[in-house]
Amino acid sequence: MKTLEKTKTRRTTTTTPAATSQNLQQIIVNCILDKKGEQVVNMDLSNLDDAIADNFIICTANSNTQVRAIADEIAEKVKLQTGESSVRTEGTQTAEWILIDYFQVVVHVFKREIRDLYRLEELWADAAVATEYLPDGSTQPFMIVPQKSKPVFAFH
Repeated sequence: MKTLEKTKTRRTTTTTPAATSQNLQQIIVNCILDKKGEQVVNMDLSNLDDAIADNFIICTANSNTQVRAIADEIAEKVKLQTGESSVRTEGTQTAEWILIDYFQVVVHVFKREIRDLYRLEELWADAAVATEYLPDGSTQPFMIVPQKSKPVFAFH
């Protein structure tokens, strides 16, 4: 029988298995690396009052097929290993940017050019810690370097 504890999230209070967030993050990162996702970054947003989750895990895929494969792998393995399903999943129709929401952890699986366009890391640059996962599973600090280019949206 699993030990349960009360966990307060930014959006709701829910009962989840103890240490689920850390376990969930590791399962997600492993799924991404297993499916050859690239530029895997875990951003700790828990220090930000206006953040919608405690962590964003962001990765890049080289094709729509790979975006879908990574998202499917995450959903399948998380359900199998934790019994949890995402609260919602968006973007599966076009598979250019799939968002998988697990309350405390939100996963963004991007096709390369879409990630380059939206640059979420810059929008959430105030994150306490950002960690990059290398293909071999090792980690290193991730430095957010703003790019000098046209903004995604412009007002006239």
